[in-house]
Amino acid sequence: MWEIIADPQNYGINALEEGLNRKQVPFSKEERIKWAREISSFAGSVCNLSDRARKLQDLLISDDQIIATESSLKALKIQLFKMNDALNSALELADKIEDQLVEK
Repeated sequence: MWEIIADPQNYGINALEEGLNRKQVPFSKEERIKWAREISSFAGSVCNLSDRARKLQDLLISDDQIIATESSLKALKIQLFKMNDALNSALELADKIEDQLVEK
């Protein structure tokens, strides 16, 4: 048996607790399947991103000539930094989720 121990206060979403009691409730099979489908869609998007990153990596290490302006290189670098920050944030949240699923 597993328990989800996620605390809304850790995410700055205390409003979720308003009007709800803190008693434990079962996580129904139907809801679990629905959530699993959402996570499957998310996983597909992550795989798609990984494929795109590998293609970009392959292009950059290839012998193909690439030309650019300094400003376009700067823009690309900023975009990559933003993606990296977003991915790091997502990985931190994934760590929290894993910590908040405990086997009983």
